[in-house]
Amino acid sequence: MRKRLTLLTILGSLAVAILFSAVAFSRTAAPAPATSGYHVIKTVPVGGDGGWDYVFVDSDARLVYVSRGTHVVVLDADTYAVVGDIPDTQGVHGIAIASDLGRGFTSNGRSNDVTIFDLKTLKSLGTVKTDANPDAILYEPVTKRVFTFNGRGKNATAINAADGTVVGTIDLRGKPEFAAADGKGSVYVNNEDSSELHHLDAQSLKELHHWPLAPCKSPSGLAMDVANRRLFSVCDEKVMAVVNADIGKVVATPAICEGPDAAAFDPSTGYAFASCGDGNLTVIHEDSPDKFTVIENVPTKRSARTMGLDLKTHNIFLPAADFDPPAPGERRGKMKPGSFVIVVIGK
Repeated sequence: MRKRLTLLTILGSLAVAILFSAVAFSRTAAPAPATSGYHVIKTVPVGGDGGWDYVFVDSDARLVYVSRGTHVVVLDADTYAVVGDIPDTQGVHGIAIASDLGRGFTSNGRSNDVTIFDLKTLKSLGTVKTDANPDAILYEPVTKRVFTFNGRGKNATAINAADGTVVGTIDLRGKPEFAAADGKGSVYVNNEDSSELHHLDAQSLKELHHWPLAPCKSPSGLAMDVANRRLFSVCDEKVMAVVNADIGKVVATPAICEGPDAAAFDPSTGYAFASCGDGNLTVIHEDSPDKFTVIENVPTKRSARTMGLDLKTHNIFLPAADFDPPAPGERRGKMKPGSFVIVVIGK
């Protein structure tokens, strides 16, 4: 009888443990929705000459910054009207905003410098020299430093955002692409040449880790789920690499659209995004920190490879244009005059 009671007690304890485990999992794993509801809600004609690169949405100030080759166009995030312009940013790639300091920054790839501008007036406050071809740019709020990731320099320049002084350089041994910060003093950046992810300490300017992203090749866009410590790298061959930001392990490789350049993550909805030149936006749901479901590929417009996410409205802004057929030996044809638009994706 005592042995039987002991066995029954053990079986009962196991049943309770399994039940509590199931309940705990159900609280952390959200089911994937059938569709995202995202679609094109507006195509905004902007026009003008020149190409484009990064888009930055200041969700609090309700402004959208769009790089345009030699200047930055500023739009109202709600009306989509052009409300300003930042001139003389030669070869501009990206925009970073330090709201707490009232300053913005652009990475100017052709002139190898950063333009510092006033957030209220959009007027230039000066320039800071970097290494060759600053591409991605990021404001790190803990150290209050701006980091440029220099394509031809194969390194990162760290700048004191308050006074514009250069505080150091970090060797990356390859072409850096997009970067992300975790809000705790760490910076992460993709390396297109080595297909790696660098983990940097923003204070000491030291590389803490460099992790392989296989099967990801030539990573470009990078976004982060800060709460769950997951990084999203978009790569060639229609792959997104989801990485544990603490140990560098690739935990998932959901399929994405063709020709990606940018990534984004919306913490309110649990959606990760990849924008691609084939004219699609891949929407992926984070079911749990290590489980991801591809929801759909939302049609956008061919050439809409970069994007900015508005964390307030959850709308996505994608620049695009029409191009002539490429001539022999050309990778891409000439952009048709006046065809530049902003495609707004929303629900």
